Amino acid sequence: MANRTRLHHRKLALLGLAASLVACSASLGPAPSALASPDRVEWSSYGATPGGTHFSPASQITPANVAGLEQVWTHQSGDIRQASGELGEDGARPQSSMQVTPIVVDGGLYYCTPFNRVFALDAETGEERWVFDPGLDTRQDLLMNCRGVSSWRSGRSGFCEHRILTGTLDARLIALDAATGGPCPDFGDGGEVDTSHRISKHDPVEYGITSPPAVLGDTVITGAMVLDNVRTDAPAGVVRAYDVRSGELRWAWNPVPPGSAVSDTDGNYVSGTTNVWSIIAVDAERNLVFVPTGNTNPDFYGGHRQGLDFYSSSLVALDGDSGEVVWHYQFVHHDIWDYDTPAQPTLVDMTVDGETVPAVVQVTKMGLTFALHRETGEPLWPVEERPVPQSDLPEGEYLSPTQPFPTHIPGVMELPFDRDDAWGLTFWDKGACKDRLGALRNEGMYTPPSVGGTLQYPFSLGGNNWGSPAIHPDSRVMVVFTSHIPGYIKLTPQAECQGFIQRQAGTPYCVDNDMVASPLGLPCSSPPWGTLDAIDLQAGKMLWRVPMGTTRDIAPFPFWWIKGLPGIAAPMMTGSGLVFSGITNEHALRAFALATGEELWKARLPTAANALPITYTAGADNRQFVVVAAGGHWSGGAPAGDYIVAFALPRAER
Repeated sequence: MANRTRLHHRKLALLGLAASLVACSASLGPAPSALASPDRVEWSSYGATPGGTHFSPASQITPANVAGLEQVWTHQSGDIRQASGELGEDGARPQSSMQVTPIVVDGGLYYCTPFNRVFALDAETGEERWVFDPGLDTRQDLLMNCRGVSSWRSGRSGFCEHRILTGTLDARLIALDAATGGPCPDFGDGGEVDTSHRISKHDPVEYGITSPPAVLGDTVITGAMVLDNVRTDAPAGVVRAYDVRSGELRWAWNPVPPGSAVSDTDGNYVSGTTNVWSIIAVDAERNLVFVPTGNTNPDFYGGHRQGLDFYSSSLVALDGDSGEVVWHYQFVHHDIWDYDTPAQPTLVDMTVDGETVPAVVQVTKMGLTFALHRETGEPLWPVEERPVPQSDLPEGEYLSPTQPFPTHIPGVMELPFDRDDAWGLTFWDKGACKDRLGALRNEGMYTPPSVGGTLQYPFSLGGNNWGSPAIHPDSRVMVVFTSHIPGYIKLTPQAECQGFIQRQAGTPYCVDNDMVASPLGLPCSSPPWGTLDAIDLQAGKMLWRVPMGTTRDIAPFPFWWIKGLPGIAAPMMTGSGLVFSGITNEHALRAFALATGEELWKARLPTAANALPITYTAGADNRQFVVVAAGGHWSGGAPAGDYIVAFALPRAER
């Protein structure tokens, strides 16, 4: 039988099978009661603000009354795709993934589905106002996902003076009238523009938009998803900016090295460049666009790049008018570990040497957090370039001799990790884990991928991934979700690659990477495999850590005792001192005390909530709501769903 690799993290879905076979307080700045909550609080951008803090000043729901939260409405779109076939077989498709973060503007709640349909709801009642269908051919798409939509308001009234902007998996950018859902006819061609213009020939599954566009003034900016590990000449990772009214292209940035041609002889953008698949942040005051870049295709081999990954795995600040690079900072040099920059950059102010400094904070898959000066890209605190492993490279590969490590903000991973850290439910599977870990090459973080197999810790799932972080703008306390599971990277010569999904065509090797698991399918590291971590960025210290989730929904009773699951979780903070977050596999939404990490409330959901919760106020009495999408994630094993679920306090308890 042909050897088959798996898409990232498929083994997480086996957690239920395995489990069925056998578990400091610090000053946070102003007291919650001192933070005033305006009468009307919106959630007008993906991350609450264009700078992505995941923080809301809403404060009706407090640590004292959060236990009274109850479900008040649910909306279902019907847009679900079930998994079909064995991954690696022709025509196989994973289930849809609902990672959307709704936005709330002028009393309307707007969200997109994995099929790229856009819904407008009444933010108070959940009543459906309109739905727009872009006519997506879902048969062409491998990973069904839409993380969110964006809003632009002109300040005037009338048709399309308030626009909802959304991207599609077939690479269209669409502008809709917020009141009716009708396409804005003056935007591009009948309300849409083709963002694949001047991209070289590619399969439809290789290129599309999965994250919400950013809005800066009257400009809308988008990156694109480029499918990992297919080939060296993958579609170009161009970032494009359009006039929000006309749809006219204002600028495009193709991340080629400085001084290189951005287009080839055919007029297409140079292929194989780093893409921006995650969420973009903007600073209107400084007219800056902050783009978190992926690592240059393919993920696990770079011998062919020869400088093409100059902007790979970085944070790049672009001029909002021209798209020219203002500065960039690279978190992983010559990234061959899939350690791309996963999360929206977070704009906050820091105090350094007694002065207030405009900062941008970036979490990474390595579990390292970087704080940079927003205007220059210089680190606010020292970053050390430390030597990393260099020996026994794959054919044609090269490495950076050093990698950057922040010295002030603590990392969230327990390093080093080796075979002595193996864990199992039984003596037998613990021994098997020791053997499996011991058989992998392991010289610490940044050990190169190898033909014999390399231990990867942190795994390419994280550390921290696209859902984190949330940062309190006054106390500078950051809360992130962290995965603590080991992975492996195994290269295979191309002559032996029949049946592999991750072909890395154009390189000497295809690749298999996945979680290092016991014979029972559990991670070979000890629980908790997923935690919610609070860090005082200003002081540079960890405040608390709590396990996220249990095996409640993936194992029969009484095997619910394991706490802390890996997954995709996004935290949200409120001005009253609460943190809300969901977790892969367990069908639950939780609230924690920001001061201590104590769990204060939990609600059951129809399936897992692999998305960022939001909060806002709506209605004549400005009632505060907490809303989350519950639809599962293809990597985690929770059932696919299509639920938008809203919670609020009973009116008598406010």
